[in-house]
Amino acid sequence: MADETVVSPMTIDPEFREQAIEALKNVSDPELGVNIVDLGLIYDLAFDEEHDALVISMTLTSAGCPLTDVIENDISECLDGLVTAFRINWVWMPPWTPARITDDGRDMMRALGFSI
Repeated sequence: MADETVVSPMTIDPEFREQAIEALKNVSDPELGVNIVDLGLIYDLAFDEEHDALVISMTLTSAGCPLTDVIENDISECLDGLVTAFRINWVWMPPWTPARITDDGRDMMRALGFSI
């Protein structure tokens, strides 16, 4: 008998997750010039209950960032062709800290002149 794995509507295939993360690496924080993945701004990826839209749980380096529209537009462009719809779930708890930056992100920031 074939393995019939039941997939929850919220489950994301690991291969798709990797594709989405790679696509999101094309979105840079407009102020810092480093992508939102390596900055540690992406907290989670999931599909909504209808499996119609990718839900991106993410934060910003500060809650008062005036550039959310720019980031949303860039996300829309990089996910075009990968998903039919997405929405951003802005998350403020836990707050972002520089500890969330990946090693690659730290290297990028140092290359831009940040001391981190």
